[in-house]
Amino acid sequence: MSVSSGIERGVLGSEVASGTGSIPPVDPDLEDAAEQGSAAARRRIESRDRLGELAEEAGLRRVDVVAWRDLEDAEAGGSELHAHEILSRWADAGIDVRLWTSRVDGKAREIRRTGYLVNRRAGRYAVFPRTAVAGLRGKIGSGDGLVEIWNGMPFFSPVWSRCPRIVFLHHVHAEMWNMVLSPSLARVGYALEHRVAPPFYRRSQIVTLSESARDDLVERLHFSPRRVTVVPPGIDVRFSPGPATDGDPLVVAVGRLVPVKRFDRFIEAMVALRQSQPRLRAMIVGEGYERPDLEAQIASASAEEWLTLPGRLSDEALVDIYRRAWVVASTSVREGWGMTLTEAAACGTPAVATRIAGHADAVVDGESGLLVSSIPEMVEATGSILDQPMVRRRLSLGALRRAEQMTWERTAEVALRTLADQVSRGR
Repeated sequence: MSVSSGIERGVLGSEVASGTGSIPPVDPDLEDAAEQGSAAARRRIESRDRLGELAEEAGLRRVDVVAWRDLEDAEAGGSELHAHEILSRWADAGIDVRLWTSRVDGKAREIRRTGYLVNRRAGRYAVFPRTAVAGLRGKIGSGDGLVEIWNGMPFFSPVWSRCPRIVFLHHVHAEMWNMVLSPSLARVGYALEHRVAPPFYRRSQIVTLSESARDDLVERLHFSPRRVTVVPPGIDVRFSPGPATDGDPLVVAVGRLVPVKRFDRFIEAMVALRQSQPRLRAMIVGEGYERPDLEAQIASASAEEWLTLPGRLSDEALVDIYRRAWVVASTSVREGWGMTLTEAAACGTPAVATRIAGHADAVVDGESGLLVSSIPEMVEATGSILDQPMVRRRLSLGALRRAEQMTWERTAEVALRTLADQVSRGR
């Protein structure tokens, strides 16, 4: 599809499924906020009621979660944020949630974060065998339910877990192995993901973020479609529209500075776009080990004055950037969703993103943004939005409509219902 036809087309995607359910006593702070008329606080309380009732009906008192990285890890990204938002709400509903993950340099081995317990007691790679050994000894996975977060390397929980399970698997890593490992190790990683691990998970219920990611899991890893449940992510309430701002056109990309995000292509596209947009400013928000290479690329293009790398920003600063941006862009080659795109959408900022699994659901092509298949298409699509205020306004409104469908409460409820279903089937 051409960019121009994408601009003219647009049908809003279907609504995200929701769950039902009741619960233990509410937090006084939430009650106070609700009394002050906070719709978000009321929604949180109502959701906690439903989660509590669902957990009680299923007998889910303790849930273990195994994950590669913790939210405080220097390389934490969307997967860790996704887990945190869900686990916080489950814990808020009275469930004893325990997250088992790898160590974080300079941080305590055990902490309690927003209600759930975090155990960080193994090294970056030792976490996998040590978790399995703990599982075989009954220290992990012997409660009422278990969630495995399969992020590249699996924990093989079907081998050692003794309770009903679900698996969070956001996307297939595929060519990502070649981006971060030597050729020989990349072949091992690819074989492990595509051939060795899947047979162990044939009877597991997989939870992924988007319909397009599910299709990828079915096609590449040969999971049964009925074994893959789609549970889209939410959006934090702090992401919201702000007052209209004037100034130069600003295009923003957000994410970890790692190969899969292909920020080198974003820089290439912005340098090309600058030829027809002399007032253009661009920004890549995030941190990671590719920073030196990206800085060298920007310097080589003599773009330092208008294309910047501010690093990680505070929550408030990030919201401000999303609101100021005319377009949010993603050049990533692998995503389960693309949460930065819908965060920006909640601020009224349309997206231009690569046409890949995940993005195909995060962005309603032609309505909340535009999907592209090449750098020239990204240049054309972004330029068309910058040049046409009416197009930008229409896509902005479409982005807001898309974001309205997504809450973390809904995500937490559907994920818990999926786990509760596994409990019921095991009886």
